Amino acid sequence: MTGEASASHGVVVCCPDKFRGTLSAPQAAAALAEGFGAAGFSTVELPLADGGEGTLDALLAVRGGEVREASVNGPDGRSVTARYGLLCDGVGVVEMAEASGLDLVPGTNDPLTATTYGTGELIAAVVDAGAGEVIVGLGGSATVDGGRGALDALGWRLPPVPVVVACDVQTAFLDAPRLFGPQKGADPGAVAELERRLEAFAVELLDRTGVDVRVLRGGGAAGGLAGGLAALGAELRPGFDVVSDAVGLATQLEGACLVVTGEGRLDATSFAGKVVGGVLSATAAAETPAAVVAGEVAYGAWEFLPPGVEVVELASLVSSPEQAREQAAALVQEAGRIVAVRLARS
Repeated sequence: MTGEASASHGVVVCCPDKFRGTLSAPQAAAALAEGFGAAGFSTVELPLADGGEGTLDALLAVRGGEVREASVNGPDGRSVTARYGLLCDGVGVVEMAEASGLDLVPGTNDPLTATTYGTGELIAAVVDAGAGEVIVGLGGSATVDGGRGALDALGWRLPPVPVVVACDVQTAFLDAPRLFGPQKGADPGAVAELERRLEAFAVELLDRTGVDVRVLRGGGAAGGLAGGLAALGAELRPGFDVVSDAVGLATQLEGACLVVTGEGRLDATSFAGKVVGGVLSATAAAETPAAVVAGEVAYGAWEFLPPGVEVVELASLVSSPEQAREQAAALVQEAGRIVAVRLARS
């Protein structure tokens, strides 16, 4: 572990991302805290997200509030029930995956017709519920419509409150079809058509709003939804920064004896705007010791880790990755205990 850590002072900050398919970020943070608590350490649970799926759960867990629901148009036009959050301080949280996510499309998705209309409806719903500010988390989308659907639903005008778009990637607007289209079911012909559409839509946005989305960093996030909302005046920010600022990560680092983060699979992408990379950058700047717990560690991931950061791989504690996923909560707790024992000895 980097830095000097001691069990005699400070607390352990447990700030993982979700372990996809097994544990939400709040569940993972709670399991880590149980492991460290069993070894006699005081802990702070601070679940995180990168602005994509899991952002709503992480912010509600730390800041408190309530989950509400709205009936909106799904990506294929069929009605879906989408969750949104209203935090205790009046900030509204929308995850576009709740309204326009790929998981909402049964069978085969059609990226040429998939729409973000429901996300626009969900933004309007959270403002109608009393939100004085809106955080829109991107990620997991079925769409490459440049946000046209959402803009149509909003009448091409943002609600009269600040809207912050938490981008989990920094992709350019016109690169979205090539990079994300195949993930959403686009074959080469569909990718070419989506490229033509976004190019034409970028020109339309420039004419109607005066904003050239082609030059916006992150404008291609969620199939260009980020760019479409930015053209109406939304602020684009890296998702990790939005969430970490909202939960007060920097403040929690002060006086911490150790910070533990993690996710289901640690690989090169973990260090490109994602939670693990963001936490390790923050701890390095604060000179705070850090450790990582991961379900699996991909080949080559080690080279991205700062020197001295301890990593516990759940798959190494059992006989197979499948068993690690089945026993994820217990194993994350055990990983916390393992790190705690080593910390106490350091």
